[in-house]
Amino acid sequence: MSREAPLIYLIAGEESGDALGAGLMRAIRARVPGARFVGIGGRRMAGEGLDSLFPMAELSIMGILPVLARLPSLLRRIDETTKAVLAAEPDALVLIDSPDFTHRVARRARRKRPDLTVINYVSPTVWAWRPGRARKMRAYIDHVLALKPFEPAAHARLGGPPCTYVGHPLIEHTDELRPAPGERRPIGEGPLELLVLPGSRRSEVSRLMAPFGEAIGRLREALGGREIALTLPAVDHVLPLIEAGVRDWPIAPTIVHGEEAKRAAFRRAHAALAASGTVTLELALAAVPMVVAYKVSRLEEQLRWLLTVDTIVLANLVLGEKAIPEFVQADCRGDTLAAALAPLAADTPARRAQLDAFARIDAAMDLGGETPSEAAARVTLETMAK
Repeated sequence: MSREAPLIYLIAGEESGDALGAGLMRAIRARVPGARFVGIGGRRMAGEGLDSLFPMAELSIMGILPVLARLPSLLRRIDETTKAVLAAEPDALVLIDSPDFTHRVARRARRKRPDLTVINYVSPTVWAWRPGRARKMRAYIDHVLALKPFEPAAHARLGGPPCTYVGHPLIEHTDELRPAPGERRPIGEGPLELLVLPGSRRSEVSRLMAPFGEAIGRLREALGGREIALTLPAVDHVLPLIEAGVRDWPIAPTIVHGEEAKRAAFRRAHAALAASGTVTLELALAAVPMVVAYKVSRLEEQLRWLLTVDTIVLANLVLGEKAIPEFVQADCRGDTLAAALAPLAADTPARRAQLDAFARIDAAMDLGGETPSEAAARVTLETMAK
């Protein structure tokens, strides 16, 4: 490091990255109290003192078509950010998620400043598709901080940069996800507590609300007269879509807001119907058996042949087995989803198999005493010191 008090340039592109960035800033300051930070982030990183170069929301774009529509402005922001990184002369550049943006900045900055330490916090999904990216990253990434325990081996296999598992932030919240004694009724006693999680992005919600509603209707028929209590945790920016979508559902869900209410619902739940994503790992940590579904645009569907994994469910990937059933694209229908959900409504072999798999997840994600933010800060400072 060139300064006793290092200057670190951080770039986060999504809400989840903003939370990781804020935790990393706190943990680095705990080790190096004079550390300074500049870059791009959201409200959590702003709360730690970061003055964002421009609003992080400009980078929160998902899907091929939305990215193409915003391409000219994104290219301008890439150029602006690269110039800002070089002007700041930081000791390190830390990229947090959003690789389509952050990696372009890193490549350009590294060409101008070959000695710049570059750390990638949250590995791109090289283990799932475009595996050739891993080897290319060696030219401009010094170290990858991985959230998933299987990712270091994937980078080693693919010829990627050095990679260390620093833990997923969810493992700091297991006590909030798991029920206290008596909080979750035994399966079969009283109503079936069913969580419905159609996603946090508009594209996910718009594609999943109809098949999820149909699945709930078919599940009610399959369970005869048993009562089903639906809970749907929602984030504010998709709430209008959700409220419109549930009007046609055969059972009206209780819509809850905020992390505290969401985790309370997890602690009560017997089963879940969920969009593929990080929420599947939350459900596994909470020991809630689930059925997972996903739909993408027709254009994105044509790229499915590029996938190099046989499951898109994060909890399955962490466990190293297909413990959770998933239904994608044409298979994501009311009848298929209901048929997979019905066995989870009682003490069946299908339900017990998922619960047995979830019992192994803590060992798979263990960090040995450090928190994820502490591990990320340690590896970041070690990499800078080299």
